[in-house]
Amino acid sequence: MNALPKTMTAKTITARAFVPRKDDTRTLRDAFGRFATGVTIVTCDSDDGPICITANSFSSLSLDPPLVMWAGDRNSRRFPYFHKARHFSVHVLSAGQSELCFGCSRNAHALREIDHDRCENGTPLLPDCLARFECEQHAYYDAGDHVIVVGEVLRASMTDGDALAFYAGKYGQFARH
Repeated sequence: MNALPKTMTAKTITARAFVPRKDDTRTLRDAFGRFATGVTIVTCDSDDGPICITANSFSSLSLDPPLVMWAGDRNSRRFPYFHKARHFSVHVLSAGQSELCFGCSRNAHALREIDHDRCENGTPLLPDCLARFECEQHAYYDAGDHVIVVGEVLRASMTDGDALAFYAGKYGQFARH
C-alpha cells in the first residue's frame, strides 16, 4: 500500500537533514520558518511610555483559567519592559496591518507615533486587530535564549477579517474563504 497521495511523489518530499549548530543558526531558523504562523504585537506600558514588540510565538494555552503565552528574546532591549510589566496586551494582526507590524518590529517606541487607546490598567490597545487579549502576568519560564511569558486573559475582543501570516521570512495573508 502506497502511503503517498497520487499527486505526491517521494521526490517532492525529500528533505535536507541537518544537526542544529551554534555556528549556523540560520539553517535552523529557516526550518522553523516552514511553520506558518499568525503575527501579533504585544504591548505594555512603562516609565518610558508605551512599548511594543512583534511576536509570532503566540498561542492560546488554557480555557480555565483563560491563559495565553508568547515568547520573547531575553537578550532583546525591549524584553526588560515586559518582564517588569504586570499587564500586557496581545494583538492578533489583520492582513491590512503589515505596516503597523513593520513599524513595531523596527522601533520599541513606535506607539508614540501611532494612534492607540488604553485599557483600564493602562496597557496600550491597538485598533483594527482581529483579536486582542488584555492580560495580567501569570508566569515566566526560561526557554533557552527566550522566555515564555504566560498571561491570564482579563478581557478579550475579536472581529472578522483576514489574518496577517508569516512564513519563510515573509509576510502574507491568510484568507477565511
